[in-house]
Amino acid sequence: MTAITDTTTGIPDLYPSRGATEVLTPRQDPVVWGAPDAPGPVAPADLLSFERDGFLAIDELIGDDEVAVYRNELNRLMNDPDIRADERSIVEPKSQEIRSVFEVHKISEVFARLVRDERVVGRARQILGSDVYVHQSRINVKPGFGASGFYWHSDFETWHAEDGLPRMRTVSVSIALTENYDTNGGLMIMPGSHKTFLGCSGATPKDNYKKSLQMQDAGTPSDDALTLLASQHGIKLFTGKAGSATWFDCNCMHGSGDNITPFPRSNVFIVFNSVENTAVEPFAAPVRRPEFIGARDFTPVR
Repeated sequence: MTAITDTTTGIPDLYPSRGATEVLTPRQDPVVWGAPDAPGPVAPADLLSFERDGFLAIDELIGDDEVAVYRNELNRLMNDPDIRADERSIVEPKSQEIRSVFEVHKISEVFARLVRDERVVGRARQILGSDVYVHQSRINVKPGFGASGFYWHSDFETWHAEDGLPRMRTVSVSIALTENYDTNGGLMIMPGSHKTFLGCSGATPKDNYKKSLQMQDAGTPSDDALTLLASQHGIKLFTGKAGSATWFDCNCMHGSGDNITPFPRSNVFIVFNSVENTAVEPFAAPVRRPEFIGARDFTPVR
């Protein structure tokens, strides 16, 4: 494959997207950047599993007492009128209830401490093989009776196209603050899909984030592409009690369904990027997204 060099950044675009047609590109980057025997909270066997599948599920990352602290903080933020009025809050298009609150590690010292927790950031450093910074953080809320899901997508496709992350050296963790059943809109991942980049078709509209955070459009894979990937890799649904966590690679094809049960599903979502992979100008968008969605503060987490 011949890489296209972006004329604005001068950095090769290894993962072209948002063109006239969909393009499948083999992954050009490692999955685990750190040494297999590097010290850290992830066991060598789990690193191999992460390399193969693109995800790592942990039954209990934080304990019940800690879950209660973070859930109380989530409820406080959700009920704060100033937070609701903040541009960092995204509301459901139908119910007008808050769907997500971004940059929670800057809004809340409680969640800032969670980001700095070695059980969290230590795993990110170990997988990415370097110091890391927070590219994005948010709380996601799926109340019962109709909260909408997140359609199938690769996070990296958006972070590359619209935020300017050059390489696949980014990892996310979703920490459950309520129980994840198999019925309340849980996370689904296609295991192994992280080894192939799906460049989506269609140009990126200006200020696309205003629409995409409520209902995705640009950067959405076609039914044919999703059928191909699902046929090759299958689909894994993640369940678990509050305090469980799922780490997953930035290029995993993933999504979640609507929650039509009475049981809410809330989580805190943190994206760590390597300090050696800092954002440049977007590769396939007319303007950058706001910094509360795609950070430009590359200060390592300490």
